[in-house]
Amino acid sequence: MALGMEWLLRRWKELPPRALPRQYRYRCHQGPPHRAKRLVLSQLFQPLNLREDSVVGPEGKPDDLTCKSQRLMTQAGLIYPSSPGCYYCMPYTVRAMEKLVKVIDQEMQAIGGQKLNMPSLSSAELWRTSGRWDLMGKELFRLADRHNKEYCLGPTHEETIADLIASQGNLSYKQLPLLLYQITWKFRDEPKPRFGLLRSREFYMKDMYTFDTCEEAARRTYSLVSEAYCNVFNSLGFRFVKVQADTGSIGGSMSHEFQLPAGIGEDRLVICSNCSFSANVETINPDQTGCPVCKGKLAETKGIEVGHTFYLGTKYSSFFNVTFHTAQNKPVLAEMGCYGLGITRILAASLEVLSTEDSIRWPTLIAPYQVCLIPPKKGSKEEMGAALMDNLYDSIVEAVPQIKGDAVLDDRTHLTIGRLHVYMDTPLQEGASGSLGHLSLMLERRSQA
Repeated sequence: MALGMEWLLRRWKELPPRALPRQYRYRCHQGPPHRAKRLVLSQLFQPLNLREDSVVGPEGKPDDLTCKSQRLMTQAGLIYPSSPGCYYCMPYTVRAMEKLVKVIDQEMQAIGGQKLNMPSLSSAELWRTSGRWDLMGKELFRLADRHNKEYCLGPTHEETIADLIASQGNLSYKQLPLLLYQITWKFRDEPKPRFGLLRSREFYMKDMYTFDTCEEAARRTYSLVSEAYCNVFNSLGFRFVKVQADTGSIGGSMSHEFQLPAGIGEDRLVICSNCSFSANVETINPDQTGCPVCKGKLAETKGIEVGHTFYLGTKYSSFFNVTFHTAQNKPVLAEMGCYGLGITRILAASLEVLSTEDSIRWPTLIAPYQVCLIPPKKGSKEEMGAALMDNLYDSIVEAVPQIKGDAVLDDRTHLTIGRLHVYMDTPLQEGASGSLGHLSLMLERRSQA
């Protein structure tokens, strides 16, 4: 795309100057009949100038914007607070989320993942069967229907997927491994939601559940999904670390977290400087100072958890009788794994680790828009360049077809370049990313004598 953009800009500069029409105005920007309607910034919904004291905490008191990503996303109008730990995700944010979902879908389906959707309401009977109705305590959002039947809003779906597969009854070994995943909203009653989308009460998440014939096959699947997670984070340009982790309330015999090192992170990590060993401090002896593998020195850092994998074995299979039939037609418990990626958390964490204190930086793949064209102010001495803005927009879309729908024209010509800079929260230069897009082009075309 970079070469195409350079060619377009060179072509634009070579165009002969032409007079600016007297009544030139940026209105509907329909373009010629054979061209698609242009996206213009004034028509995009983005609440701005949110007062910080309108962000409330769990006790109804004003809550400080306690981390960089929360402050930047709130001030730029990417998110808007609804209630403690709950946010409206504005159109730009939804665009970024949808792009992230595409990246994840590609990786999950490349390894044989099949997408489905499970109910958010989960019966208390299922959770009592696994023993987690009581184990989860107050973290579960619990409710009862008009018949006094109890439910919870699912923070995770091990019970639900196990019940689904068990209900089939005739699963064959030929159908395994089976990799099923969904991307949906999850709910957790956080006692102190904080850091915006990094720790909220509802969150968008990809969770995959796998079924295999034996432990060896299940561990191969575990490695396969873990590698796919690495591909996701590498494609986003993240510096991440995969660490040994505690299995917690989900259970199982093996677990790893994918962490983005960050000072605001709530997890403490240790990383060996001599070998590949890394772990969440929850999994090692508090008195341990040397690497358990090579005896090298352990360095401590903080991280934001953006992914988690679990090898569950037959924990849930045994509770719900999830079986498959062998070649000898013998029923055997399936080996399970579960794998989570926090969509909204990845979004916020990416801004936390990539942005400056006063300017948003998006990973290129998930920037809401890839190109934003910014005109000079109407009435300024550079106004002549504005006459060519529409042509440049159309040329970009024609020369780089994949940009169609991913380029936006800033038609707010009553504002100066400096004011647009403030509103967009981005330096107006190639390679910069702001709250709106990955690449911003500022036009300053002067007439020739």
